[in-house]
Amino acid sequence: MVRPVEGGHEVEVRLKADTTRIHPPEGGLHKMALEENLTRRQVLRAAIGGAAGLIVGAPRVFGQADSAAIRLKPDSTTQLADDLFVIRIPGEANVVAHTSSAGVLLVDGGSARAADAVMKAVAGLPGGGQVYTLFNTHWHPEQTGLNEQIGKAGKTIIAQENTRLWLAADVTWPWNGQKFTRLPKGAQPNKTFYDKGQLDSGIRYGYIPDCAHTDGDLYVHFPQQNVLAVGDVISGEGWPAVDWTTGGWVGGMVGGLQRVLSLTNEKTRIVPGRGPVLGLEDLKKQFDMYQTLYDRLTQLLNKGRGPSEAVEAKPAKEFEAQWGNADEFVRRSFESLWAYLSPDA
Repeated sequence: MVRPVEGGHEVEVRLKADTTRIHPPEGGLHKMALEENLTRRQVLRAAIGGAAGLIVGAPRVFGQADSAAIRLKPDSTTQLADDLFVIRIPGEANVVAHTSSAGVLLVDGGSARAADAVMKAVAGLPGGGQVYTLFNTHWHPEQTGLNEQIGKAGKTIIAQENTRLWLAADVTWPWNGQKFTRLPKGAQPNKTFYDKGQLDSGIRYGYIPDCAHTDGDLYVHFPQQNVLAVGDVISGEGWPAVDWTTGGWVGGMVGGLQRVLSLTNEKTRIVPGRGPVLGLEDLKKQFDMYQTLYDRLTQLLNKGRGPSEAVEAKPAKEFEAQWGNADEFVRRSFESLWAYLSPDA
């Protein structure tokens, strides 16, 4: 994996490979047993070339979107507690809003085209006020569209350091050449971390290093409300994007789910990047599904199969009734295995 860093240099991250089956923790609030010894291989270096990939969407252009096309539905805000809400706008990623005397804290901000609609919804929250902190769960435009507005206001934007690095880079999706322009300096995260942190309010946040979606995923934990916001590490509807150009891979999805499970108990509510709020049993079912798919895809890789052959094998057939056609997910998941499990050429 080639990671952009300041000054135009690149850093290659290499870790030890391990194809050991991963097991979920029993119950909640357990220590994480997953070792961070999974590899991304040099096979992607030519494809990346200083580029990155992300979920399907328009090129990243800030301040020029038609936000008038976004309309809020009456049921677009779900209240999880007196001071905690999930803002859901059709076609957009989930936005979590926490209200307090300090103002409003957001986890993700939707896309640039939804910025005005998100801010309108925030203004209508009981106990709301000015946004004082924004978390970026990862670097994709579908989550960072509010950065420029919040950054210009001089407020805090928190992200894992890898997310800041990607937001400071021009990136390209290698499988179709789609380009994404770096954010202006003022829209980039201005407070970053490597492992974990805690705000004065008691809200906690931490890195999810398994590379479930990207190599900069984070969670935000609201302990008083027993709510965990995890961005696109988990999907509540449809197959997730496998952003292998910025570190994501199917084995990381399994590891990321295990890590999230270790932070939850039977009463925890988990807010995914998209879709409805989930519970512990939902996560366990997803863990079992992605573990099964990881095993099947790894077997195909070990037999010398390629991405198209993996798609033809229909390894996710029994899950498609709930999650939709899996061809694109299977293809990108299989490609992600090259980065972590294939021998160096």
